[in-house]
Amino acid sequence: MTITRRAAEHEPIARVLPLLTVPHLDREFDYLVSEEQSDDAQPGVRVRVRFNGRLVDAYLLERRSDTDHTGKLGWLDRVVSPEPVLTPEVRRLVDAVAARYAGTRADVLRLAVPPRHARVEKQTPDEPEPISTGPVDTSAWARYGRGEQFLTAVAEGRAARAVWQALPGENWAHRLAEAAAVAVNAGLGVVAVVPDQRDVDALYAASAERVPESRVVALSAGLGPSARYRRWLAVLRGQAQLVIGTRSAVFAPVANLGLVLVWDDGDDNLAEPRAPYPHAREVAMLRAHQLRCSAIIGGYARTAEAQALVRTRWAHDVVAPRPVVRAAAPRVVALEDSGYAQERDPAAHTARLPSMALQAARSALQAEHPVLIQVPRRGYVPALACARCRAVTRCRHCTGPLALPDRGSAAAECRWCGRAEPALRCARCGSDAVRAVVVGARRTAEELGRAFPGTSVITSGGDAVLGAVGAGPALVVSTPGAEPIAEGGYGAALLLDAWALLGRQDLRAAEDTLRRWMAAAALVRPRTDGGVVAVVAESAISTVQALIRWDPVGHADAELDGRGEVGLPPAVHMAAIDGTTTAVEALLETARLPDVAEILGPVELPVGARRPPGLASDAEVNRMLVRVPRDGGLELAAALRRATAVLSARKDQQPCRIQIDPLHIG
Repeated sequence: MTITRRAAEHEPIARVLPLLTVPHLDREFDYLVSEEQSDDAQPGVRVRVRFNGRLVDAYLLERRSDTDHTGKLGWLDRVVSPEPVLTPEVRRLVDAVAARYAGTRADVLRLAVPPRHARVEKQTPDEPEPISTGPVDTSAWARYGRGEQFLTAVAEGRAARAVWQALPGENWAHRLAEAAAVAVNAGLGVVAVVPDQRDVDALYAASAERVPESRVVALSAGLGPSARYRRWLAVLRGQAQLVIGTRSAVFAPVANLGLVLVWDDGDDNLAEPRAPYPHAREVAMLRAHQLRCSAIIGGYARTAEAQALVRTRWAHDVVAPRPVVRAAAPRVVALEDSGYAQERDPAAHTARLPSMALQAARSALQAEHPVLIQVPRRGYVPALACARCRAVTRCRHCTGPLALPDRGSAAAECRWCGRAEPALRCARCGSDAVRAVVVGARRTAEELGRAFPGTSVITSGGDAVLGAVGAGPALVVSTPGAEPIAEGGYGAALLLDAWALLGRQDLRAAEDTLRRWMAAAALVRPRTDGGVVAVVAESAISTVQALIRWDPVGHADAELDGRGEVGLPPAVHMAAIDGTTTAVEALLETARLPDVAEILGPVELPVGARRPPGLASDAEVNRMLVRVPRDGGLELAAALRRATAVLSARKDQQPCRIQIDPLHIG
């Protein structure tokens, strides 16, 4: 029996965007809407359409009365849900992100809109609590120059943009919660983006004290599908005005958005590892620019990208005066690892610490305060080398670095493939003796336990990250980013193995090292209360000097100047293209690059580096860099996007991976 469909009487054409993975199909298609579907088939809803003989998911973008398609139109298969999950504002943002990062809208939409959960969608939502319009105590912002003026502008709905330098010891979550409460009391929506779950929990707890809890939603990857979709729907339906979450929360469909907050934008967790690899900071700034709303980027340290926003006057500084900074900061000393001093002090030799650092730890413990020890690597001995020729030991199967997972381990293990290597022998000189290149957190805790008998040693890092520790004497050994908060602050902090952070072959090694150091040092008591930070490094290094002076702004300014001299982001825009030699050459030949584009490379990617999807793990992959001035970024992205679509339609080349302004340039 044939069922006859009748087209909708009003606007019978639906323009939809299928969620297809191929770049050349990143465009809209027209379908007919039947009378039965007409009420539900509204812009923003999820639909299913038949495309090339198979059913695919799609979003309905608009209803029309006419079409520019000359052939026969197909019918919408069905409306998956009448919920308009793609709002016009988020759609504009998705278009802008795809254009900025040379990606497809389907890839960005997968980041922006979570998968549907039908049972949750059908539940009746609870009525939110009325918004309290009580005054918000913002006196703590008076310590920062133009801090209170910024909050006044937020309350008035003006487009104020700021880069905030948090003072050491500052409770950043409370300060950002105050800014969010000011916006919510003014009837505005707020999106706050933080690096990880621990930061989400801290900001949520601080915000719930100032905004009715039903108006605050926390979004993160750790939530289950139903919980995440329930909270996301609460935002979409206008029940929640303050959204706190990790990187994907930057796309949350908050109504009447008036303020965007980003904390610690230098953290790698804010960079999306899936195509088109957007950075949450850049998406947040795009959104603030589109909506003409307020925005603030905060942190104890500062990135070159944030400093570029200040230098171009897109944002202004919110920084405390120097006397206030000096009063709040701990005393920072740089200690060189002197072998002579260690020989005179057996405990210092055992703990791998200079005597002065050991004395600072002893003084803090005697004052009944905990001591923080930051170690760059987790594990026991995360890197081994030949004891004779110092060559790094590597796995025979994948060339990955070998490590000892625990004390007394019978065999070393590869950190890449996990294979055990029971018989170590140097491939260069044949020696079977090995030494530790880097000592991990667990080995450091073991050594400190011997140096400080009777003192409890606590470790934080990896899968066992502590949120807080008590105020009593203890040694807390932590990897960067896993430092627990101490009640009343730490009496001292020891920053070990500085060379392991500063010596990395990375564009952002100095910037990232200072960020990690400052995050740890900010947990230490001020110098007036005896707080000391000892960094085991040469004092002449500019990054160490920035820590001693507590001058992240000066360091970021110098970093930005240095990037400009050598032509690296953010002074320029740069595209990294990874793929086989023939695939990269074909892409560059097809792309109509701007006249000002400069091509650098190729550089062969090392074994174990991430490959473009669809390539064999042993395929030879090169990286080519394309550099343009700051004002040519969108033109470069558009050229690469068009070329990718053309090659995708030809189907005669292997895929390439394109990253615009990648964090790490190899």
